[in-house]
Amino acid sequence: MLGVVISLALVTCASATSQKDRANPNAAAIAEFMKRVEEYVALHKKLESTIPSLPKEASPQQIDQHQRALGRLIEQARASAKRGDIFAPAMERIARKLLSDIFRGPGGAQMKREVFEEYGQRNIVPTVNGRYPDEVPLSTVPPGVLAGLPKLPEALEYRFVGTNLILLDPHAHIIADFIARAIP
Repeated sequence: MLGVVISLALVTCASATSQKDRANPNAAAIAEFMKRVEEYVALHKKLESTIPSLPKEASPQQIDQHQRALGRLIEQARASAKRGDIFAPAMERIARKLLSDIFRGPGGAQMKREVFEEYGQRNIVPTVNGRYPDEVPLSTVPPGVLAGLPKLPEALEYRFVGTNLILLDPHAHIIADFIARAIP
C-alpha cells in the first residue's frame, strides 16, 4: 500500500512539473539566469564591502574613483569571465526573441531610433568586465523591453551599447555580460 501511495505521489509531482514547464517553457532558463545574476551580485557586494564607502555628499571625482576601484576588484575576481557567463545561451535566445518581437513590432522602428539616437554613430564593442564608455550617455531601455525581461536587483541594469544588450553594473560602471547584436 505504501508503495502505491509513493508511486502516486511521484506521478502527481512529475505531472505538475510537466504542466508547469508547458505553462512557461522559459522558466528553467530564467531561473538559471537569475541564479547567475545573484552570484554576480553576491560577489559585487563582497568586493564593495572591502573598499571605503562614499561620503553622503560625494564629489564626482570621489564617485569616479570609487567606481574604478570597485571595477578593478570585480575585474580581478572575474579574470576568466567571458560573454555568456550570465546570459547563458537559453537566456540569450529568450532575450533575442523578446527584442525581435518588440523592435519589429508596432512602434519598434521609433524605439530603435531613440536607442540609437542616444548612442550616436560610435563604433564601440562591449567587453565583459570592460568599463562602460565614459563618452557614451547611458541609454534608456524601452518599457516594453524592461517589462519582458526578468527584473534585476539594484546592482545591475539592462542597457544598450549600439545593438548590444548589456548587463551594466552601475556602481562599478562596468559591463558584467552582454548579448551581441541583440537588436535586429
